[in-house]
Amino acid sequence: MAHRKSDDAYLRELGYKPVLARRMGPFGNFAISFSVISVLSGCMTLYGFGMNTGGPAVMLWGWVAVGAMVMFVGAGLAEVTSAYPTSGALYYQAEQLGGRKWGWYTGWLNLLGLLGAIAGIDYGAALFTGAFLNLQWGITPTPGKIMVIFLCILALHLTLNWFGVRLVSILNSISVWWHVGGVLVIVGTLAVVPSHHQSPQFVFGEFVNNTGWSSPVYVALLGLLLAQYTFSGYDASAHLSEETTDAQVSASRGIIHAIGWSWLAGFVLLAGLTFAIQDYAGTVGSATGVPPAQIFLDALGLTGAKLLLLVVIVAQLCCGNAETAAASRMVFAFSRDGALPGSALWRDIDSRTGTPRKAVLLAVVCAALLALPSLYSPVAYAAITSINVIGITPAYAIPIFLRVKNRDRFRPGPWNLGSWGVIVGVVAVMWVVFVTVLFCLPQTAPVSVDTFNYAPVALAVVLLLASVWWRKQGSSYEVPAHSSDRSASAYEEEVV
Repeated sequence: MAHRKSDDAYLRELGYKPVLARRMGPFGNFAISFSVISVLSGCMTLYGFGMNTGGPAVMLWGWVAVGAMVMFVGAGLAEVTSAYPTSGALYYQAEQLGGRKWGWYTGWLNLLGLLGAIAGIDYGAALFTGAFLNLQWGITPTPGKIMVIFLCILALHLTLNWFGVRLVSILNSISVWWHVGGVLVIVGTLAVVPSHHQSPQFVFGEFVNNTGWSSPVYVALLGLLLAQYTFSGYDASAHLSEETTDAQVSASRGIIHAIGWSWLAGFVLLAGLTFAIQDYAGTVGSATGVPPAQIFLDALGLTGAKLLLLVVIVAQLCCGNAETAAASRMVFAFSRDGALPGSALWRDIDSRTGTPRKAVLLAVVCAALLALPSLYSPVAYAAITSINVIGITPAYAIPIFLRVKNRDRFRPGPWNLGSWGVIVGVVAVMWVVFVTVLFCLPQTAPVSVDTFNYAPVALAVVLLLASVWWRKQGSSYEVPAHSSDRSASAYEEEVV
């Protein structure tokens, strides 16, 4: 087992000069991944999607199954992160284990997923904010108004992330307790106040298909998107590792603990919501545009619904803020190695805050562009979430695959799986291949311009851009080599 080394000294050994402020502790590192996973964002914003694609049975049992498989992916990623704790995270790991081209494409996939996550999280927060405005002042949540709210939320996250990682860390720590408390308040209130609840047979056994597809198996598989989308973003712990103390262990533990606690909290939340449904059809077709808001309204009345919506909205804002931080570090790291157009601009660090402010700006602007089709397509939000899944999930699997393929080249860090590493890695890669193919498929029938799943198109465009840019600028892309072959005396001399 590798011994722990000084954070900055080990970063130099990995080939990078420390330039980011290391002001985040182990809890803060866990908190950012827990906040990005955010069951109060993913579960709530895609709850209506789940009601149509399989219904309660798929939502509950799908959550259990997907959570178990994601734990394999998270464990495999945590092991590799312990060996290579850098802001570049996945693409740096892939480059070290497979070569420059592996790192290049992994980075572009990771970037697509992270930008899709910002768009999905903040647009979801805009939907819930629109539902609150509808209940409070009767404002109709049209696509145009939702887009305006979405852009305001992006501007808020841009501003907060410009102040430095310490503020981000504080907000993430608050976010953890807000999420835990929010789930308990929502579930507790829905369990006590309503006079009517659905039966366990309904909650755990009712299957609903409003997709237009005739195959219940296909529909059930599509319904897994709710859980798989929610269980993403835990690579945030890796992306913030250069700003975390004891990064070789803290980042890995942050990944695992974030997945585990989210798995438990999400199941409790989904069960609590589903037991409290009063009118299934009315909830699906809610005038608020957000089915959970209708559940709150039917079960608790207007005042209770508005209070619980505020709980959810604050959690979603925390989630989007954390994801913006993670994505901006990816932009910074990828630019540091010369992989993005205009890299010299995006890798700039603000001397006062120690924050890559221009990278934050680029991440926010790209997220805004990804969400623009929501103005015209009723299924665009599901496509945005699919972009997140089919971009970021393969990026998780690539370094795990290379760790298994080139196991003799892999030198484990202090957090590792020992002899289980290969088995866990194989299971993780198989799962990722399955869900990536699944979420490129059509989600609604009949397929038309309005219902087309444009996530594969976004994936193809990014891979094409990555290929073109590789031919033009690949020679300038240079990830530092891990200087692990140096003698112990040379390493000690550098540390001194």
